[in-house]
Amino acid sequence: MWYSSIIETVGNTPLVKLNTFHKGQPGTVVAKVEYFNPGHSVKDRIALKMIEDAEISGKLKPGGTIIEGTSGNTGMGLALVAAVKGYKCIFTTTDKQSMEKVNLLRALGCEVQICPTNVEPDDPRSYYSVARRLSQEIPNSFYPDQYNNLSNKEAHYETTGPELWEQTDGRITHFVAGIGTGGTITGAAMYLKEKNPDIKIIGIDSVGSIFKSYFETGEFDKRHIAPYLTEGIGEDIIPENVDFSLIDDIIQCPDREAFITTRKLARSEGLFVGGSCGSAVWGAMQYIKKNPLKPDDVMAILLPDSGTRYVSKFYNDEWMRTNGFLEENHRPDMQEVIGNRKDDGRALITVDRDETLDKAIELMNRHNISQLPVTNGTDIVGSLSETKILGLLTKSAESRKKKVGSVMDEPFPVVAADLKIDQITRMLTGGLAAVMVRLDGGRYTIVTRSDLINALSRSPEPDRE
Repeated sequence: MWYSSIIETVGNTPLVKLNTFHKGQPGTVVAKVEYFNPGHSVKDRIALKMIEDAEISGKLKPGGTIIEGTSGNTGMGLALVAAVKGYKCIFTTTDKQSMEKVNLLRALGCEVQICPTNVEPDDPRSYYSVARRLSQEIPNSFYPDQYNNLSNKEAHYETTGPELWEQTDGRITHFVAGIGTGGTITGAAMYLKEKNPDIKIIGIDSVGSIFKSYFETGEFDKRHIAPYLTEGIGEDIIPENVDFSLIDDIIQCPDREAFITTRKLARSEGLFVGGSCGSAVWGAMQYIKKNPLKPDDVMAILLPDSGTRYVSKFYNDEWMRTNGFLEENHRPDMQEVIGNRKDDGRALITVDRDETLDKAIELMNRHNISQLPVTNGTDIVGSLSETKILGLLTKSAESRKKKVGSVMDEPFPVVAADLKIDQITRMLTGGLAAVMVRLDGGRYTIVTRSDLINALSRSPEPDRE
């Protein structure tokens, strides 16, 4: 028996038990290893679906050009399908992607344009904007738009979800996947929840991405966005393919934990995978710590791609050292930061929005603090910092008579107590005065720059991989 073309080999990837990461604990943890796809990633599934749906609808015509913004893997899948079907490809990507990905696309005859990472999505230089512009300028072209093309999630509803159900004989109780375009987790979750609504869906995000904050608050707060190095998951936009109603929990993974875990997967499980795979496994282990599996539980973790695309990055010791991931001081989480303070149990000091600025100043002076959450009843509706107050008083001494609600800023971002210090450092060096940390029992406290300095100065000797 043989296949008529390489695209017939997409899907039906294996489940492999993780023996080291979940050793001696109740339940079973398996990995769905997507590098068994012909393009070595999960994105082969959506590439085939988006192209075939576009052919059926007439959006993609014979001899056409496929133009897409990609972190590399979707481009690879599109390039393979295009090679079989006779289409040309132009891809835009960001300058944080590995050169292995770029070189692979070019080896398949694709044109690749590299765009800056750290620009707004609607900036004309962003890889989203450049791809859209090229699709409008080049005749007979098709822009798949994997972020908002619903064929993306449908591909996983039709293939990934059913495979997970059948391969576990319907025993799957937890599904863990990274969130990038949102198609993988949404499509698979749609199918799995139809089969058993009690299956837990756990999304994995990158520290510096917007997904976790949006999931928890329903608000798009740019203050949670910061640069990160993990490729393929996390975003600074909310794609249409993401359906948060199907997700039970989202865990954010810092870069260091992603890359260290990825290297351990290769060395202890024989799984040579990409960085977002490390994020998924690390996030799954964090979830299990708080929600231990039962003996009959089966958790499936989707591992999106192959490590061959990252040999020059986190599999390279020098790259890891240069970026501070191999030899680095212990990075405390927020619980440790708070625990280093003498006043870790103090009540949260707030000011009502109907009070005057005079009252806010008096509270700051009395409690020796430099920022205040602003409340309206029991709700936190804003914030005040000493920098804001100084600016107002410099303009007019009469500002002290104004109502707090008329001069307050947006509320301080709320972060989880188990987050590592990396994201908080990025946020507080980016202009924020403070963040609020959610504690047990629905309580909150505030963490400032001085708290971070104090915690880092107490960190022990460097740890090792």
